[in-house]
Amino acid sequence: MSKTAEEKTTKMTTPSGKYTYANGRRKTAVAKVRLYKGEGKMTVNDKEATKYFGIKTLIGLINSPLKMVGKLKEFDATVVVKGGGESAQAEAIRHGIARALIEIDPLSKTTLKKAGMLTRDPRSKERKKFGLKRARKSPQFSKR
Repeated sequence: MSKTAEEKTTKMTTPSGKYTYANGRRKTAVAKVRLYKGEGKMTVNDKEATKYFGIKTLIGLINSPLKMVGKLKEFDATVVVKGGGESAQAEAIRHGIARALIEIDPLSKTTLKKAGMLTRDPRSKERKKFGLKRARKSPQFSKR
């Protein structure tokens, strides 16, 4: 099977109809999340979430806001995510799903806020300073 034919078979059909939209961010990753009424399917960049993220813990991280509210099998999600690494992308998706859930059901805000899923994680890489090798690492000091 050629690569193009394989790519066509792995692409999923996108749900249509009304959806709730939200953005999620972490480090340099940005996730655009759309939540549809459905049965719990997750699509990330036109691939199934389990195939896009090889690590099961990241899939659990993505589904955590839905589990917390108790609506894991009620929504389908299509996500377009760019930038960052796998872990940052998964956290950006989690942030976006949590924001979209609040627009659907404002009463779930207290539950998600206590779990810390609505707060954007501000930690990011520190910039490199001149005269240093990295952000804080200095060149080796020689006395003589």
